[in-house]
Amino acid sequence: MQDSTAPARQPGSARHRGTVLWSAVLLAFALLATTLQPVSAQLPVPGNGASNAPSAAQIVPRPPEIAASSYILMDAVTGKVIAEQNADVQLPPASLTKIMTAYIAEVEIDNGNMSLDDEVHISEKAWRTQGSKMFVDVDSKVRVEDILRGIIIQSGNDASVAMAEHLAGSEEAFADMMNQHAQRLGMTNSHFMNASGLDTEEAYNIMSARDLAILARATIIEHPAHYSIYSEREFTYNGITQPNRNTLLFRDRTIDGMKTGWTTAAGYCLVASGERDGMRLISVVMGTASEDARAAESQKLMTYGFRYFETHKLYDAGQAISEARVWSGREDVVNLGITEEVVATIPRGQSEQLQASLSVEETITAPIAQGQVLGKVEIRLGEEIIYQGDVAALQAVERAGFFKRFMDWLTMFFTSLFS
Repeated sequence: MQDSTAPARQPGSARHRGTVLWSAVLLAFALLATTLQPVSAQLPVPGNGASNAPSAAQIVPRPPEIAASSYILMDAVTGKVIAEQNADVQLPPASLTKIMTAYIAEVEIDNGNMSLDDEVHISEKAWRTQGSKMFVDVDSKVRVEDILRGIIIQSGNDASVAMAEHLAGSEEAFADMMNQHAQRLGMTNSHFMNASGLDTEEAYNIMSARDLAILARATIIEHPAHYSIYSEREFTYNGITQPNRNTLLFRDRTIDGMKTGWTTAAGYCLVASGERDGMRLISVVMGTASEDARAAESQKLMTYGFRYFETHKLYDAGQAISEARVWSGREDVVNLGITEEVVATIPRGQSEQLQASLSVEETITAPIAQGQVLGKVEIRLGEEIIYQGDVAALQAVERAGFFKRFMDWLTMFFTSLFS
């Protein structure tokens, strides 16, 4: 009877060599599969060190006691609030209103709708406006640049009404513009009825400390060419020289803005801004007891912020922070980065405690456009999330030819089998 047992494969036979080759291919793909998992990793953060032990320099005390109805301290670059109390309470802002009046003028100038050399007609209504004055003459024409200085430095109610009428035809129509800009900026606790902040039974304004900080930040960041006016210590018009009412400009060389306010209802108010060691802060105090008090309380906030916090750069714009595997592309990897500069407000001396993590799409297939979002990065300081943002391809990756795409398909197929 014929033996039905199949003959053993002989070493060196074609069939044996094919089996060995196929086994080797399977093993190679299995090993490859262990290295081609989705990216989810810890990243180094610029400025980080190896030590995680807290030091005395990293201890941050609570904010100082501030004698004001409400206050806020904000990093102008990041928008991070460092300290606040009653910051969303709606209060009369007095002449702090004029920051919005000046802001709208700056928007119109930078948008090309108005020139610094344009002439503003002074109406009888503007000329008769009570309170602090620029002392413009009725029925005269005054350059926009001078009116702007009259609003910011001299806190002129007459200048504010004149600017409102020049831009909107009437102060009432200008108040509508003010409210629209406030809504656009996210100033949810503000409402305007006039351009000067002068309270009457018919027209009065309300703002919160947080809204004032938001407005000040917009002024500084969006219209930097005009911000230097806030640092000027005096302005002379019509033969009358008036000093800037912000006395911090004369006390602290790091303070370069912004605006004071006072009415009986509002008390003494001040929005201040200054820069020290690469950090710019904005402070707002509302409802203090005197001129000296508003300056002193603002100084307390500024000193606290500069002493215990810093604006820390995390990444440069376009900086590569990692790379990811690309399938079916002419290149096998793509550099990942953040398209804009990333900064954060952190307690001074705690940059070594920052931790960054990266998560990227599981499968990235060419073609990839430069700037295409491929994942997210998260940076924490302890339990607090300091920054969350997209990571994008820093260069384009074109689609590969047929053979490369086929080999990548095989790799992906076997990767899925062994993953």
